[in-house]
Amino acid sequence: MEVIGVFNAGVTRYLDETILLLRVAERPINDNPEVYVVPLYHPSEDRIVLQEIERKPEYDFSDVRVIRTPERNYLTSMSHLRIARSTDGIHFTIESEPTLLPSGPYESYGIEDPRITLIDNIYYITYSAISELGICTSMITTEDFITFTRQGNIFHPDNKDVAIFPASIGGSYYALHRPSCSHYGQPEMWIAESGDLKQWGNHRHLIGVRPGFWDDGRIGASAVPFEIEEGWLEIYHGADKSNRYCIGALLLDKHEPWKVIARSVEPIMEPETDYELEGFFGNVIFPCGALHEEGLAKIYYGASDTSIGYAEVTIEAIRANLGLKQLNNQL
Repeated sequence: MEVIGVFNAGVTRYLDETILLLRVAERPINDNPEVYVVPLYHPSEDRIVLQEIERKPEYDFSDVRVIRTPERNYLTSMSHLRIARSTDGIHFTIESEPTLLPSGPYESYGIEDPRITLIDNIYYITYSAISELGICTSMITTEDFITFTRQGNIFHPDNKDVAIFPASIGGSYYALHRPSCSHYGQPEMWIAESGDLKQWGNHRHLIGVRPGFWDDGRIGASAVPFEIEEGWLEIYHGADKSNRYCIGALLLDKHEPWKVIARSVEPIMEPETDYELEGFFGNVIFPCGALHEEGLAKIYYGASDTSIGYAEVTIEAIRANLGLKQLNNQL
């Protein structure tokens, strides 16, 4: 196997450290042009095996991430999660061994895109669990980033981009999520409610794609929401119909987070640099985490499914992007 990308990291603070939970994507090294080799985790044997797939004309190889056959689809790479630590938020030491590997029948294609929420000294890590059964959202908890407890699937397939709010609101917990619709609807953002952070219900549609805008293809939560004076601020991702991924902002009501106050008309950030435009899957910026500190949103984002970038944007600039000053004047 060879590493092809380190990207889409969850982020949090633990003691005096910045913790990144990296998504590390690997693919088999293959010198045979007659076949494609894909990695699969076999839960019954607790090991990863490499499977050869013939390059048949009826198979779809158009997406570098996926191989589509009449029988089933395969991922061309497999991801695990690995911790990186820093005292300044810029220079990181990456642990030498994987922190979390695929485990069980729902992770046979790997684990991806973690988000980290701190509630009452417990870190709740949500992530995409991929298998031939679909994409579930699973959860792992930790108090020290040394010992981890698997909590199982909290959203059934196909569902991803789950970000849990970092506090109870009116006695309930809330999470943003993105179900995939097979026949009706679009890949859009929903909100769900829970009393125990494990069983989720009262699902409500939150925002949809917007024809002609930068997010007219698909949208989903990115960072864990954080609280500002006007409400809950969510840094979210949106893609257009050409799969160009940008970052926008969403403001939700402080007491009724299913109510939308404001949304970015223009993105707050879009692919511009070489490493954002070119890579394993180019023209993509995709954050899974941001820290709200010192009047800034400190955003750690995946760049072209290859590397991790870091950007700072002031909360005032996000307010201006959302038109909040104008909104406050009108109120």
